[in-house]
Amino acid sequence: MTHAADFETVPARTLGWFNRAENWLDDKGKGAWIAAMVLGFIFFWPVGLALLFYMIWSKRMFSKSSCGPRTHRSHRHARHAAFKSSGNSAFDAYKAETLRRLEEEQGSFEAFLERLRAAKDKSEFDQFMEDRAPKASAQTETDESVVKNV
Repeated sequence: MTHAADFETVPARTLGWFNRAENWLDDKGKGAWIAAMVLGFIFFWPVGLALLFYMIWSKRMFSKSSCGPRTHRSHRHARHAAFKSSGNSAFDAYKAETLRRLEEEQGSFEAFLERLRAAKDKSEFDQFMEDRAPKASAQTETDESVVKNV
């Protein structure tokens, strides 16, 4: 199975016209796909309809990540390449240690963000309770006076 990222390394002249057009539209984003579909409907409606069906079939119509700059595809490829051996054991050990350290730092940072969110939530709840306390005591006094008068 080929992915669009695989076509980035293949010279454009070896791809078919359809693949070149698809890659060009993907580089321009979802707006280019929609513009091509609208122009297809204007000039020859079966072309627009075919583009619409293709966009739905390939999930380009509803997916945010399917059309747009190819950076997300190359990141996926780069991440896979990060775990591949270079053939140099010293470099691979250094790379493994660096990746392990970065993963630890990422975990620490995510834990920090979680604590920060929890502290913010607690602060907001405490503020809510402080704002509510005078109203609650006034309501309690009102309820007690109503019970006494009955």
